[in-house]
Amino acid sequence: MYAQLALTIPFFAFIAMGYIFAKKQNIGLEGLKWLNFFLIYVSLPALFFQLLSKTPIEQLNNWGFIASTSLATYIVFCLSFIIGYFYTKGNIGEATIQGVLGSYSNIGYMGPGLTTAVFGSAAAVPTALVFCFDNALIFILVPLLTSFAAKSHVSAGALTLTILKKIFFHPFIIATFLGVGAAILHLEMPAPLDKTLELAKNAAAPCALFAMGVTLALTPFEGASSDVFIHLLIKMIVHPALVYFLLHTTGVYDPLWVKTAVLMAALPPALNVYLLAQSAGFYVGKAASGVLIGTILSLITVNLLVLYIFI
Repeated sequence: MYAQLALTIPFFAFIAMGYIFAKKQNIGLEGLKWLNFFLIYVSLPALFFQLLSKTPIEQLNNWGFIASTSLATYIVFCLSFIIGYFYTKGNIGEATIQGVLGSYSNIGYMGPGLTTAVFGSAAAVPTALVFCFDNALIFILVPLLTSFAAKSHVSAGALTLTILKKIFFHPFIIATFLGVGAAILHLEMPAPLDKTLELAKNAAAPCALFAMGVTLALTPFEGASSDVFIHLLIKMIVHPALVYFLLHTTGVYDPLWVKTAVLMAALPPALNVYLLAQSAGFYVGKAASGVLIGTILSLITVNLLVLYIFI
């Protein structure tokens, strides 16, 4: 038991350090800007590129896995959206953010570091596939639904272009495509560049988790209502259970891939839920509360899942 907890506790320790220091030090969110830039444009892209570029290409062609994990995310999004729609008496904008709260795991900041720490570098491929296709799904659903909520007169072409930009110009997804391309071509990076990427990759997890703790500490907390807890139940219990069921239904039995996908689905809501809510102008305070409470609860739920996996 101790060995398994030793794999996960350091991740939550970095979140706690960021949270505590942010409460103690009067620096503010302004101090995070360069760290977030480093994470989004340097460290996390380096992580995805390094992991994928050294992966045999045949491992990337697993459409049953992609279909199952993406469908699970879509189903729980729809479930949370429907619940939110009834809770808000038909407010599509708020229901959309509630849908994201119930379906969008912290697959960027927590996912890669945690899955590779628990399962080793072999978990990089399923982790990257979940990341890419879940992000693509959310980047499609949110602009589409919030445009209806805002009664926007944006043309279908302009909306489509916005969605495509969000998907294909995201630094993580660009890095993923480059990593896949390097794997296909069997490219080997020059030693100095490879070492630079390795250093950037190794900084990803601690920096991301610390930044997450700081952001949670400085984000306005509105308090929790029953709908927030319902969405957290869907996100952290229903979502991983559904992923497990669909993977076995579609014949994906590789234990490592199944465990990686289930762990990714069991992660708490991503910080992006709050950022998307802020950008759209819907459900902002409750989205922040959901991310904070979900992260705290995940200290128990994620560790219990990891312990169960290794029993």
